[in-house]
Amino acid sequence: MASASCLAPLQRRVMCSALKPVCPRSLQPAFTPLWHVREASGASKQGPRKDQEKKKRKPRTTFVQYDIRDAEQFALCDAMRYIRAFEVGRAPTSSKYEMHVKLRTLKNGLAVRNRLRLPHPVNTSLRICVICPPDSSIAASAIKAGATLVGDDAIIDAIKEGRIEFDRCLCHVDSLQKINKAGLGRILGPKGLMPSAKTGTVVKNVAASVGEMVGGSEYRERLGVIRMAVGQLGFTPEEMQRNIKAFMDGVKRDISQLSDRISKEIHEVVLSSTNAPGFSLSGEFRSPTSPPTRDLSVL
Repeated sequence: MASASCLAPLQRRVMCSALKPVCPRSLQPAFTPLWHVREASGASKQGPRKDQEKKKRKPRTTFVQYDIRDAEQFALCDAMRYIRAFEVGRAPTSSKYEMHVKLRTLKNGLAVRNRLRLPHPVNTSLRICVICPPDSSIAASAIKAGATLVGDDAIIDAIKEGRIEFDRCLCHVDSLQKINKAGLGRILGPKGLMPSAKTGTVVKNVAASVGEMVGGSEYRERLGVIRMAVGQLGFTPEEMQRNIKAFMDGVKRDISQLSDRISKEIHEVVLSSTNAPGFSLSGEFRSPTSPPTRDLSVL
């Protein structure tokens, strides 16, 4: 009995150790003590990282301009020759030569915008709308000058219904209050068709304005670049030269009329077309390797 009483505590210890769960070695890394978790979470909240301590870069105030001295530039005749190679098989009036004038200017500066009548018109199918009393001498003179749509109430109702069947819109000064009351600015404004005195589309002499607009072109600076169509694919190099000169003279004149606090300089002039890439112009008409101009006058 004495030996049995001595073995009883030993037996209870063996049974307790057998019931104790044993964690396999493969699962041991998954059991992380709680104090390790607290230390890891507290370490991430000690302070900002070194890269976060660096100050953020200030946003650019000007557009990115590349050094054109490293770019290949072309004379006008050479650029026209390469552009025509991209436009093979196109109708002479379907594709247009386009000018891109890149400016060195501030991003939030005043944008250059104007209308120009080129020596050789590019867009001859411009639809011009004139808002004025329909049965007046003003309407008759507008139609004679080349306007395709003349009237007031009928045109306003058509615009409200979403039928905008014109490319440019002029308004006589006597009808300005009527279109403002109709709220056409919400419809025509986003399309750039709302007449205003600032853009010169609210006029007294409607006939003269229509005459200037027929065959004319508009250009506007967007993201530091002024774009405008300067010729049709069938234009000769001499016609293109006169149109480009008139366009560049107009842009320089608009820049010179800006305030002295607004700085704008021409950085690069690029010629492209509807289906061709852009070619940076050197300012020369012909180069020693340019083809004869008569070869570029026939498609």
